[in-house]
Amino acid sequence: MNETRILIVEDEEKLARFVELELCHEGYTVAKAFTGREGLELAESGNFDLVLLDIMLPELNGMEVLRRLRRTSGVPVIMLTARDETMDKVAGLDQGAEDYITKPFAIEELLARIRATLRKKDENAGGRADMDEKTLSACGVTLDVKRHTVTVKGAQVELTKREFDLLHYMLINKGVVVTRDMLLDNVWDYDFDGGTNAVDVYIRFLRTKIDEEFDIKLIHTVRGVGYVIRDE
Repeated sequence: MNETRILIVEDEEKLARFVELELCHEGYTVAKAFTGREGLELAESGNFDLVLLDIMLPELNGMEVLRRLRRTSGVPVIMLTARDETMDKVAGLDQGAEDYITKPFAIEELLARIRATLRKKDENAGGRADMDEKTLSACGVTLDVKRHTVTVKGAQVELTKREFDLLHYMLINKGVVVTRDMLLDNVWDYDFDGGTNAVDVYIRFLRTKIDEEFDIKLIHTVRGVGYVIRDE
């Protein structure tokens, strides 16, 4: 029996009910919320495996819900949007959503995206199980995996979901030079055009918040190859 729990945060009650019935038919356990605030409270307090999150919600919009949720939780999120706008998609992915789907959608496509997202979650968990210690550290920087926090010399640093995942992956591979392609494959989890400088941009964000702010040398550039964290 499928014990996977999915939270639907959608203010269109008929649509939420339709999706709920389809998911239940597939064997998932489902909960629903009709406002952003209720959805955030449930997502933070419930043990969910995936969240379907509409962008246009009363009380708190979906982007704000996602932003707040990523402070405390890495639960996979698929954004639901009635607007087929690139900026909505980019904003959701940058805030830490795993995927998005534009309404109206075919239920078969939604189910396929849910399966793919859950499968990727399981693969990532399996691949990192032996490396996911409770805390990872280097050069006075401590990353708490379970609490999803980062401190430098005892001071807490606020990171976005993407910045946290990037730092997490680099700390797991401390002492190993990681290429941009490795980072794209393991942190972003979706394909970019070959000319993207996304990795360099987020490395710069981390250096600004950690290296420069606390006057340490955490992230080293290996010219022509990639980046490495050395515990010096």
